[in-house]
Amino acid sequence: MSFWGLAQLGISTVMFLLAAMAAKQWGLAPSLAKLLVTLALYTAGNLIMLRLVREFGMSVSFSLSAVIQLVAVNVVAIAFFGERLNAFQATGMVLAIAAVALITLGPYMQKL
Repeated sequence: MSFWGLAQLGISTVMFLLAAMAAKQWGLAPSLAKLLVTLALYTAGNLIMLRLVREFGMSVSFSLSAVIQLVAVNVVAIAFFGERLNAFQATGMVLAIAAVALITLGPYMQKL
């Protein structure tokens, strides 16, 4: 993946992370303004993802995005909202990261 591709992935991750935080705020105190901000942020993140899918393919783009979002959203949920993961949930996160690593790196490892 090129530097520009990584930058786009980073920007989309930030958009999805902000959207998740806005959704949490909406969940705590619903309002139309919070809902509109949440939808706008998710839309922006998805528009960037469409560009990544076209450039790098669906499997790589969505796999990388999914694992980065998984980790980032959990860090924010734990650090800022005081949420906790139990042992099963933490194990699931580790397995999800390993699965995406295998999906992403698998084609390159077979060439060795």
